[in-house]
Amino acid sequence: QVQLVESGGGLVQAGGSLRLSCAASGRLGRINAMGWYRQTPGKQRELVAVITTGGSANYADSVRGRFTISRDNAKNTVDLQMNSLKPEDTAVYYCNGRVSFYLAGQYRPEVDFWGQGTQVTVSS
Repeated sequence: QVQLVESGGGLVQAGGSLRLSCAASGRLGRINAMGWYRQTPGKQRELVAVITTGGSANYADSVRGRFTISRDNAKNTVDLQMNSLKPEDTAVYYCNGRVSFYLAGQYRPEVDFWGQGTQVTVSS
């Protein structure tokens, strides 16, 4: 199996910055896209940012220009630099990795793996 471990959450004032990190370990197979999602109570988990193996990134409209996602393929890590934080960014942030495993001579369909989540709280 694959384990994703996040770090870097915490409490920050509006306008401040935080950096989230996520490291993948275990039976990694081929890690394809990696990303960050967030969730607040009573709401569905939403995409924040995703990055491909080649480095192409996509962002939610609400964070574009403020957040930057990056990854290190050699270390199997993905980071999220969050600047100009707003109270509405408060949520539990989850790291996601999509992994393909090589079985019986071919790569199988991707499987989603998730971290345990890290709390980000932005005070006004």
